[in-house]
Amino acid sequence: MLKRLDKIRFRGQKRDEFLDLAESPNASDSECNDDLLMKPRVSLKDAEELRDPAGPGSITMAAAIQDYQRTESDRLNEVKGHLEIALLEKHFLQEELRKLREETNVETLKQELEKERSKRVDLEQKMNEILKTRLEDSPPPPPKAHGPTVNGTGEKQKESLSSKLWKWLYERFGVYIEDFRFQPEENTVETEEPLSAKRLTENMRRLKRGAKPVTNFMRNLSALSSWHSVYTSAIAFIIYMNAVWHGWAIPLFLFLAILRLSLNYLIAKGWRIQWSIVPEVSEPMEPPKEDLTVSEKFQLVLDVAQKAQNLFGKMSDVLEKIKNLFMWVQPEITQKLYIGLWMAFIASCLLPYKLLGFIIGLYAGIKFFIIDFIFKSCPKLRDKYDTPYIIWKSLPTDPQLKERNSATLNRRQIQPVVARGSLAAGVPSGIGREEESGRAYSTKRGPFHEVFNLSENERPLPVCENGWRCCLINRDRKMPTDYIRNGVLYVTENYLCFESSSSRSASSKKNKVIKLQDITDIQKYKVLSVLPGSGMGISIATPSTQKPLVFGAMIHRDEAFDAIFSQYTKIIGSTPSVTVTNSET
Repeated sequence: MLKRLDKIRFRGQKRDEFLDLAESPNASDSECNDDLLMKPRVSLKDAEELRDPAGPGSITMAAAIQDYQRTESDRLNEVKGHLEIALLEKHFLQEELRKLREETNVETLKQELEKERSKRVDLEQKMNEILKTRLEDSPPPPPKAHGPTVNGTGEKQKESLSSKLWKWLYERFGVYIEDFRFQPEENTVETEEPLSAKRLTENMRRLKRGAKPVTNFMRNLSALSSWHSVYTSAIAFIIYMNAVWHGWAIPLFLFLAILRLSLNYLIAKGWRIQWSIVPEVSEPMEPPKEDLTVSEKFQLVLDVAQKAQNLFGKMSDVLEKIKNLFMWVQPEITQKLYIGLWMAFIASCLLPYKLLGFIIGLYAGIKFFIIDFIFKSCPKLRDKYDTPYIIWKSLPTDPQLKERNSATLNRRQIQPVVARGSLAAGVPSGIGREEESGRAYSTKRGPFHEVFNLSENERPLPVCENGWRCCLINRDRKMPTDYIRNGVLYVTENYLCFESSSSRSASSKKNKVIKLQDITDIQKYKVLSVLPGSGMGISIATPSTQKPLVFGAMIHRDEAFDAIFSQYTKIIGSTPSVTVTNSET
């Protein structure tokens, strides 16, 4: 047993040579055989020493045996530790091997290998086909009167010459032939980069620098059209009209492009050339920060999201207007474009191109230098007589079309209901359509006036027909259920109404109605001072509350604040005549 432990201990110190017991059955069997052979010898000696208790050194031997047993237990514990370490290393190595097998895409390597094999087979087939066709197209050799041995040698020489010729041609022009071989397109998926504040700021600066030449060019064109520099605009107008008169408009634009490239070449070589109608304003470049705090990252994401939202909104408006112009969404506008295109087509067929180019160039010069300057200086004339501007402004976008369709659908559904109600209740004929549609307006829990116990004339303003999602924070209450309530906020002509989402029935006590005349203070509020920005809440103070009510977590906080404040100022500054008309209706 001692020899076995010594062997295991010796092997445990050498980790590289340590074997798992489950994977080495032969070694364990041999070790067990050694133990069986050594056990009788050890037991005989021990028995002889233990049988003679009165013999010399019996006390010392007992003490030695106890020490020996202790050392053996320590050795066993040490062996157990080595075994645990070896098993853990084995487990970790197995996990790493499994991960490596998963990471190495054996299937992709097999697919690539199959593709290469198929390409090689295709090339061999094409080579064989080319050689066969060339051999078939070659004319047969004419018969000769010589013996068969001479004909055979001549044919072999011709075949060798033709094969050498085709081989030379293929080596010379085969590369160009392979370029015209059609291959299926491989769909490669681009890896997307993770979101990073540093990368985001860098891309924003790159976009700004890349768009700077385009914005400078458009700004110079606008300044040239608005006669920002009278001398420059006058010289440009004279040169352009002279070029159009002599038919040099296209060479003029080409010459300007060459001049611009030449100036850019000189600037790239180190020349300091700055020519601009409008003086450029150099914006201070902020040095990039290496480490940003959480609030700075959050504010950066908000700024970028706001800019991206505005940019995408403008681009979407332009594309939707162009689409609606060509899809006959506004027939009276598309009809003008249709007639104009027919007139241009007939003129291009009848008039010579020189005269047609002269007319187009003359109209473009007068429009750019004179008409646009007059319309920019006089906005009222532009609103009345600038046809392209009027057409563009009157073209609707998809959200505007959606609002129009929903409004017409609501009118069709409301008109029969209002007609029956007016006949049954004897409503006077002087009531407007807005008030009639206001009576039929309802929320998710019932009619609007019944939910908030208001008169039937009260209805949400057009700005907040669907309401603003928010949470009401009533700091006068101490219970958590009454302290914060989620719901929807509405604004009517005279009231501010909050519908709680936890109210199970109409006219619930959890709903809140505030009269606009009772408001003593209204301001924007920031619920959590830790977050960056101006906040997402509105604070409203009334005489009935000790602490102001806070409507927080509003995504459209600024829009709601403007609507509430404008209606509040109208109520506070209302005249007596307006009050009389409201009471009559």
